[in-house]
Amino acid sequence: MGKTFAEKILARKAGLKEVVPGQIVIVRPKHLLTHDNTAPIISKIKEELDEYGIVDKNFPVIVLDHVIPAANEKTALNHKKIREFVKRQSVKNFFDIGTGICHQVLFEKGLALPGTLILGSDSHTCSYGALGVFASGIDRTEAASLLLTGDTWLKVPQSIKITMKGKIKLPVSAKDVILYIIGNLSASGANYCSVEFHGDLEQFSVSERFTIANMGVEMGAKVAVFPVDDITLEYLKGIGIKESSYKAVWSDKDASYSKELTYNLSDIPPVVACPHSVDNVKTVNEVAGLTIDQFLIGTCTNGRLKDIEVAAEILKGKKVASNVRLLVLPASKDVFETALKEDIIDTLSKAGAVILPPGCGPCLGAHQGVLAPGERCLSTANRNFKGRMGCREAEIYLASPATVAASALYGKIVDPREVIVK
Repeated sequence: MGKTFAEKILARKAGLKEVVPGQIVIVRPKHLLTHDNTAPIISKIKEELDEYGIVDKNFPVIVLDHVIPAANEKTALNHKKIREFVKRQSVKNFFDIGTGICHQVLFEKGLALPGTLILGSDSHTCSYGALGVFASGIDRTEAASLLLTGDTWLKVPQSIKITMKGKIKLPVSAKDVILYIIGNLSASGANYCSVEFHGDLEQFSVSERFTIANMGVEMGAKVAVFPVDDITLEYLKGIGIKESSYKAVWSDKDASYSKELTYNLSDIPPVVACPHSVDNVKTVNEVAGLTIDQFLIGTCTNGRLKDIEVAAEILKGKKVASNVRLLVLPASKDVFETALKEDIIDTLSKAGAVILPPGCGPCLGAHQGVLAPGERCLSTANRNFKGRMGCREAEIYLASPATVAASALYGKIVDPREVIVK
C-alpha cells in the first residue's frame, strides 16, 4: 500500500521505515517559528536558557510582526526583551519590525523548503505547505521546550485528498476557492488531518497556493500541502534556492485516505464568509448590498504583490466611497517596495486607501484599525471570529481582494464581476 505525504515525511524525520496514522513519533523540525509571542515563551524557561542556552542558533526564526511599531509600553517592553534575547543567544534568523509578516518572511528568505518540517507558535504556520513543507502550529509551551531540546512529538495524522478540477473563472480567485471548500467541509471537517491538494494545480501560483494552505487550519487541518511541481521549482529558483538543497516529498498514487473530495473550480463563484465563523460561507450575491464601514486588504492570507495589484487594477482612476475606510497593508517590505516601484501604492493611495506598514495590522484586533461596536469590516484576512478585530459587537466578513476592492467603491458588498465588466 502506498503512503501519503504526511506518512512519508514523518517516517523520514523520525528515522523509521514507515509510520501509520495515530502513531506517535519523535521528530526534530528544521526551524521553529515565533513572533511577538517570543517574550512569553522565553519567560517560561528563563532559568534553563540562562544555564543551557538554545539548542541551535540557526533553529529559531523570530519575526516581530503582530503589533508593529509597538502600540503601548507593554508591547515595547516585550519587543525589547526579544531583541536582548536574540543578541544574548546569537540567534541567526531574526527579523525586526518592518520586515514583514512572519509567514511571508519565511517564504521570501528561503527558510521554508520542500520536504522539511517546520513548527511555529502561530496557527497559520500551515502556510508553508504551499511549498511542500510539513508545517504546523504548536502552542507556546511546546515552543519553549523546542528552543531547549530541538525535539518534540507528533501524532501521524489521517490524510484527506482534495482534487481540484477545471479552471477558475476570473475574478474568482484562490481565496474564493478555499472559502468555498471550507464552507462545504466545515470548520472542523479536517480536524488533525493532513490535507493534500491534487488536480489542475498549474493555474495556481505559489502566492495563490499560499492563500489556500494558509487557511487549512480554518477547516481544522494539521497540515495543508501542495506537491512540488514546475510552479514551485520556478519560484524557488527565483529566490536563489538550488534544487540540490532540498528533497521533496509527495504521496504515492495508491496512498490510502480517510476521505477523498473533488471540486469543480469552474462552478465556484465569488463568495463571502459571514460572521462569526469561517465556514458560514455564502455567494457574494446572497449578501450583496450589505453596507460596510471598513475594508481591509492584506494579512498573511492576501497581502502579497498580486493581491494588492488586483485591488489597484480595480481602483485605478476611481475613489472609494466617501463614508468608508480602506486599509491596505503589504505582507512584507519586499512586497511594499515592489508595489512602490510599480506605482501600485500610488494608485491605491490616490483611490483613498490608507497604507499601513508591513505586518499583521488590524487582523488580530490589537491596533491599526480596531472596529467599533456595530461596525462591519470586509477583509481579506483568514478569521472572522467574534472579537477578532478588537470588538465583540462588530462583524467581520471575509472575501477575496477583488471583492473587497470592488465593494470599497460602493461602501457595500458587490459582485466584483459586475464592477470589472462595467
